[in-house]
Amino acid sequence: MLTLSSMGCYAVSVITAITVQDTAGVEDILPMDSDWVVDQARLLLEDMPVAAFKIGLMGSVENIAAIAEVIADYPDVPLILDPVLASGRGDELASEDMIAAMTELLLPQTTIITPNSQEARRLARPQEMDEDESEADDPDLAECASRILRMGCEYVLITGTHEHTPSVINTLYGDNGIIRADEWERLTGSYHGSGCTLASAIAAALANGLELSEAVREAQEFTWQTLSAGFRPGMGQSIPDRFFWARELDEGRKD
Repeated sequence: MLTLSSMGCYAVSVITAITVQDTAGVEDILPMDSDWVVDQARLLLEDMPVAAFKIGLMGSVENIAAIAEVIADYPDVPLILDPVLASGRGDELASEDMIAAMTELLLPQTTIITPNSQEARRLARPQEMDEDESEADDPDLAECASRILRMGCEYVLITGTHEHTPSVINTLYGDNGIIRADEWERLTGSYHGSGCTLASAIAAALANGLELSEAVREAQEFTWQTLSAGFRPGMGQSIPDRFFWARELDEGRKD
C-alpha cells in the first residue's frame, strides 16, 4: 500500500493471510477463509472502480481458486502477479499444490508476473516431474520465461537479484522474446519487501496510464530508489523507503 500511495494511487486491500513475521523472515502464516476473501473483494469492487489488480501472498489453494473466480469477472483490468513462493530468508510460502493452482487458474488471467530467477525456475518446472528429473532439468532464464508464457500470461519480468552477476539485470519477456532488459547497480545488503515493491509499482504505473514496457521501466526506477534509500529498523533485512522522494524534498527545503 505504501508503494501505491507514494505513486499517486489509492490502494484498497483484500486480506488473504495473516503472517507472523519480522524483518528477518516469516515464522508462520494463517490463511483467511476463502469466503471471507471473496466477500472482501466483492464488496470493494461493487463500491468503486479499480484500475489494476496486484496479487501477492495468497495463503492457500482455496484462496487462489477464490481469487481467480473474482478476477475472471474483470478481464479488462490488468493483473500483476507477484508469486511470493518464499521469503528473502528462504521460508517456504507456497506449496507445490498452490503453485499448481496458481499456474492453472491465475496465470491464464495474468497480465504480468514478476518472479525472481529462483521463483522463475520453480514455476517453470513441470509439476509431473519426480525429484531426480527435476534436478536434471535446468533451463536458462529465457527458457523459464518461455515456459511460463505458455501457461497463459501475457508478460514475464524476471528479476536478477538472486543471480551471481556484478549488476542486477531485469528482463521483460513477451511472446516474441525479450522486450527489454534493464541493468541496475547491485546494492549491498538484503531487503525485505523488494519484490512486493516492484510488483506494486508496476500496478501503480499501469493504473496511471503508462504502457506496459514504460510501466516496467518506471517501476524498476522507483524500486531501485527505494532500496538505495532503504533503512534497517530491526535486526534483520533493510526496508525499502517508499517515500524517499518526500525526504529528498524535505532535505531540499532545509538547504
